[in-house]
Amino acid sequence: MNPARPPIAVACGALRRADGKLLLAQRPVGKIAAGKWEFPGGKIESGESLQSALWRELEEELGIHPGTSRPLIRFRHAYSDRTVDLQTCLVEDWRGEIQARESQSFAWVDPHQETALDVLPTVAPILHALRLPAHYVFTPPDATPASIGGGLARLPRACLLRLRLPQLDDARYRACAAQLAVLARPLGIGLILDRDPPMVRQVGAAGLHLTQRALMTKSEVGPDVGLRIASCHDAACIAEARRRGLDAVVVGAVKPTATHPGRAPLGWRGFSEMTRDATVPAYAIGGLGPNDASASFSAGAQGVAGISAYWSEPS
Repeated sequence: MNPARPPIAVACGALRRADGKLLLAQRPVGKIAAGKWEFPGGKIESGESLQSALWRELEEELGIHPGTSRPLIRFRHAYSDRTVDLQTCLVEDWRGEIQARESQSFAWVDPHQETALDVLPTVAPILHALRLPAHYVFTPPDATPASIGGGLARLPRACLLRLRLPQLDDARYRACAAQLAVLARPLGIGLILDRDPPMVRQVGAAGLHLTQRALMTKSEVGPDVGLRIASCHDAACIAEARRRGLDAVVVGAVKPTATHPGRAPLGWRGFSEMTRDATVPAYAIGGLGPNDASASFSAGAQGVAGISAYWSEPS
């Protein structure tokens, strides 16, 4: 980034219909990158909040009035002549019919399918964030295969589940993972393993979780293992995850935890500052549970990663 040209703050809205499809708009003639497809939005003016800018841009471009929205992902992208600080929000309800107020074309796309549209490079990170769930659950330290299987129905639907069973050898871990992958699949739960990459493919799991030490010391892990997620405790680890093209990172601890009594918590502000330029979707962890999802979105997180709060019996 050229230090003489500060990044341009841009508000961007990912409009999602009830059927899960997302709105892309084609940049009209006369604008930079005319003909390219993007999520609607525009520059955040001086003194304007993200929400105010997004509301204004959506009304000006599409003629709609959003009802509610939540922060999705924030990242910077450097073009040849400028750098944009893209602050995106997920918008799932609005008033009014979408209009082409700038004579632009529209397309509703499935985020889980490749599009043939000629999109701007900023579209891919947003689509990726929209494919990831808001909840990433870890198994408790004292979990057994039976207790995990019996508790799957209590977890958020379509969440990710990291299988942490350090007391099991690889053979028993593989057998447990194969059984749980079958049970989790009908619930839309993606099973994430933390052993050798080939095991992910062998049992049909959704991906692989790397510790910070493994990320910083192991050789590259290819995308053929599915999702690649890493635990990160500092900016250098996040930068390495970005360099390797990982799908997400888990950052914390946000709040004090019994498992890390000597580590000062980041707090939501510290989490936001550490992940501000991550580009990689970041889950917040550390004393958190499903009720912290809204706070995590406000801090710029993809969502929450947690342990005990997800496995507690409903009151």
